[in-house]
Amino acid sequence: MGGEVLLTAALLGLIEGVTEFIPVSSTGHLILASHWLGQTGEAAKTFDIFIQLGAILAIVWLYRQRLTHAVLAARSDPVSRRFLLNLLIAFLPAAIVGFLAHDWIKQRLFTPTVVASALVVGGLVILLIERLHPRERVPEVRDVPPSTALGIGLAQVLSLVPGTSRSGATIMGGYALGLSRRAATEFSFFLSIPVMVAATCYDLLKSRDALTLADAPAFAVGFLVAFVSALIVVKAFLGYVSHHSFAAFAWYRIALGIFLLLLLR
Repeated sequence: MGGEVLLTAALLGLIEGVTEFIPVSSTGHLILASHWLGQTGEAAKTFDIFIQLGAILAIVWLYRQRLTHAVLAARSDPVSRRFLLNLLIAFLPAAIVGFLAHDWIKQRLFTPTVVASALVVGGLVILLIERLHPRERVPEVRDVPPSTALGIGLAQVLSLVPGTSRSGATIMGGYALGLSRRAATEFSFFLSIPVMVAATCYDLLKSRDALTLADAPAFAVGFLVAFVSALIVVKAFLGYVSHHSFAAFAWYRIALGIFLLLLLR
């Protein structure tokens, strides 16, 4: 395997790690980057999904103590039990719709035009929610009620459209439903674990015939780079959202989406 292939894998891993947890659509950026780098076909699409596991591992590592405590204490601690139940509730809507529509989404929606349009629409939605400035009712992740978790899960269904952004849909969904900026962001982080692990494993199972042992080095490089870059970005992003609005990400999405739509004409 040539150095150019590994360099491309590292670049895509960097894009994944930087964009996975901020509301700009990592999948959209990967589709666009893969398209212009000539990385097409089933193996390339599976690579884009697989390296998301590297970014997810960064969340698991950063929150390992809280996650371990929640799992071990769930039987005796109502707060831990509700936290895990909320993740399950929020996970199910997108999991069900994604399972039923997986092939159609991958065949019809993984295109630059869909991504560009979704970037613009998502940016406008973020600006609208910021303008409404929802009243904060849930300051911490542990305070999220099950009904709100379901609302976030329904918002996450929108992220099945590439370019919408899973983190964008869940963060802004939580924020619109009364979570503080930090709580909405952290809940989105935690929810990404079951969602992306399930999506990646399902996609790898479906695409196993399109992969060969020769793909392993590129997959490993992309995974590692995504992990390291996500570690850095998650810490910085949490600090940012504690003191700033999401408007900057909205304007970035709108500008990028319009530029791409003009380019694709």
